[in-house]
Amino acid sequence: MKLLFDFLPLLMFFATYRVAQMNKDAAAAFATEHFSALVSGGVVGASEAPVLLSTLVVIAATLIQVLVLKLRRRKVDLMLWVSLGLVVVLGGLTVWFHNKTFIMWKPTGLYWSFALALLCSQALFGKNLLKALLGEQLVLPETVWQRLNWAWVLFFAAMGVANLFVAYRFDEATWVSFKAFGSTALMFAFFIGQGVYLSRHLPDEDVGPSQSEPPQAGR
Repeated sequence: MKLLFDFLPLLMFFATYRVAQMNKDAAAAFATEHFSALVSGGVVGASEAPVLLSTLVVIAATLIQVLVLKLRRRKVDLMLWVSLGLVVVLGGLTVWFHNKTFIMWKPTGLYWSFALALLCSQALFGKNLLKALLGEQLVLPETVWQRLNWAWVLFFAAMGVANLFVAYRFDEATWVSFKAFGSTALMFAFFIGQGVYLSRHLPDEDVGPSQSEPPQAGR
């Protein structure tokens, strides 16, 4: 359930885009009728409607995510706060200016923000954020924590570049599919690779008394 909750805005973005793309004229009329006050000029064209509507949906879905967590007195992760800020600002600019470029930059902004945070924390303050977050769950040598930190920095940097490459080299529909499924698949592949690497460095489990000591005779 948590995984579905985390990916809900992304899934809603993709679903809204697909439905609007198949009914562009109806989507444009709907957006113009209901959201004209949010759009410069007050009129949404058929070619713009799919991205504009899906952007509005992802803004609303992300806001609802934060609200639900707050109402349940749950912690809102930093990544979600950053995502909310970016999607509201860049998504709002996309809607107002009828320009999909802003929302296309949102994933890159998120990826590069975390790459920069990991890099600067280590380089400027000598603090490994991954170790700070996961150190209580994982016991690893310091060199391994350093490698993990660099791996995440490079991964987030590369994901930001990949998003822009698809956004500018392919059509809009391809970018939407990459945002929904391609980037998610790359993220899971990276997680799996990290898991394989970590399995080689985690300490062996403590041997139980029955295996390390001979049974004692009863008193």
